[in-house]
Parts: sequence; C-alpha cells; structure tokens
Amino acid sequence: MSRRLLQAIAGAPHGGAEVFFVRLAGALQRAGEAQRVLLRRHAERGAALRAAGVRCRELRFGGPLDVMTRLAFRREIEAYRPTIVLTWMSRATASCPTGDFVHVGRLGGYYDLKYYRRCEHLIGNTRAIVDYAVAHGWPAGSVHYLPNFVPDRAAPPQPRDAFATPDERPLAVALARLHPNKGLDILLRALAMVPRLHLWIAGEGPERGRLTDLARELGLNERVRFLGWQQNVAPLLAAADIVVCPSRHEPLGNVVIEGWAASRPIVALASDGPRGLIAHGETGLLVPLEGEAGGGASGLAAALREAANDPDLRARLGRGGRRAYEAEFTEAAVVGRYRRFFDEIG
Repeated sequence: MSRRLLQAIAGAPHGGAEVFFVRLAGALQRAGEAQRVLLRRHAERGAALRAAGVRCRELRFGGPLDVMTRLAFRREIEAYRPTIVLTWMSRATASCPTGDFVHVGRLGGYYDLKYYRRCEHLIGNTRAIVDYAVAHGWPAGSVHYLPNFVPDRAAPPQPRDAFATPDERPLAVALARLHPNKGLDILLRALAMVPRLHLWIAGEGPERGRLTDLARELGLNERVRFLGWQQNVAPLLAAADIVVCPSRHEPLGNVVIEGWAASRPIVALASDGPRGLIAHGETGLLVPLEGEAGGGASGLAAALREAANDPDLRARLGRGGRRAYEAEFTEAAVVGRYRRFFDEIG
C-alpha cells in the first residue's frame, strides 16, 4: 500500500502551531505526499488549505463529550485508510480512534502526555521537548526532533507612515499572541526605558485590553502600535530594525526563525525555545528571564538599546541568523526531514 497521511488539529483561532500546521500541510502537498486533513472549523484556515490543494474536512472538535467529532474521525479513517495519522496537540490526539495505522502525536509544547498514550511515536519541534518526553517515560527511539520552517519570502517593507511611525527612528517588531506567557508587558516596560525606539505588536489575544492600558500608563501611546493579527508578516519584518521575542515561556519561538529568514537581528528573553535556538552575540541577543541577574525589563531594555544604537551589530546578527535559517529551517530542509521520518515509520 502506498503511503497515505491523515493530519488532524483542533486548534485555537490564532496561534503559532495552527499557522505551522497549514504551512506544513501545504508544503507536503507540494512535495507530492498523499494526504487529507481534519481541522476545527476555521474559514481562513480551511480556505488556505484548499487553495494549496489539500483535501480537508472541518469538524467541531468540541471536547470529551463531542461524540459526533469522534464518529466523523473514525469514518474518515475507515474511508481513507491512512497508513500514518499525525495528530497535533492534545485535543485532536485524544479524539483519534485506534486503527491499522501508525499514530504519531506532535508536541509543540510541554503538554500533558496522558493524552498521547495511544501514540506509537511523538514529534517534538525542539530538542528540549524531546528531552521532556523521554524524561517522562517515552523511549528515546520513539520521540523525534523535527523543527518548524518558515517561508523564504522577501517582501517590500511595510511603509512606516501606515502606522504613524517616523522613518528616522529605530523600530522593533513583536509577533505574538497577546497572552501573559508572551511577556509583552515586559516588553512595554522595557520600551519605556529606550526613549527613541518605536514598537509594532502584531497579534491578538486575551491581554489586548490590559496591554493597551499599560502602554497608556507608561506614556507609550506615541511609540507603540497594536496591529492585530497579521496574516502576512513579511512586510512587517522587512520594515523592522529589530525583532523582539520577550516571552516568559516559549517552547520554540517561531518569531526567532521568522526574523532569521528576514535577516533581522533578534533580541529575546532566554526562555526555553529562544535559548535553544540563539547563539548569543552571533545569531541574536539573549536576555536573562525575570528574577535573574540582569534580566527582565531592565535587561531587555539594555539589549534593545544596544541593538538600536549599533547598526553594525544589527547587520552582523542579521547575517548570523540568516545562516542559521539556511542551515536548518528552510522548507526544503524540514519537509525532507518529515518525509524521511515517514519513510522510517510507514
């Protein structure tokens, strides 16, 4: 039997895993993989998959009592007869029935592994996540490191006057869900200590009101722009002098790879993902976390000030990041790794 892949994700309205799910499915389609996709109803996501030629079906994925999703999942498997089922995150994994296929669960964070007991293999998109699964009892040979990729998409810079931002001032860009884990409050407090620096924040989430209030309290309304969720971030990155990742908790940090692909310098708090990716002083600047010496908002302000004031440093970090991207995080490199992995297990 030729290989047939079924992928499934429930997913939130916005999020890095959901973006990469669509990205990977499209890339596998271009590479010639036979696949189908199940996903929670989402108009834009479904449209993007279909535009890429991916056959998909949208289900409710409502939780443990959602019998109809489980039944539809089973019927899809019976009709398609996949050889590999790749489920993303806990809800889709728990909804997957047993059957005559290899079940692979993909971890994009430090999830509760009780939902993955029926899987035969796990994928971690960082080496630290792989180590986490092994430390919690998974055999090392059944947990596999397969990183994310981002497109190599050159774009003209977003005109700064579109967001009332002066051309002559340095600009930092943050791409993040507006959630406490993403540390955007830390970033705003740091920005208050770097007077000339302007900031664009692209993202949506439950912290929107609290963050806009904080920006006002800190007197930052003239220097901060909340752009909402942006489907196309390439022009924003092209406009940036600095890409910043201030997350308190960040298993991967897609924004680091996005910045590298755009040859932009990265400034990041040293949460798990950025710490595992960035070589300090070569491919970005790492700042200690809150509560650590030289860390938090004051440490982030110092790093942002250094990068904003030193164009040679920014250029050197941008070149280093681009080399890191080309070595490991291109579409061709990552899709090749996925397909070799499928060859091994299927």
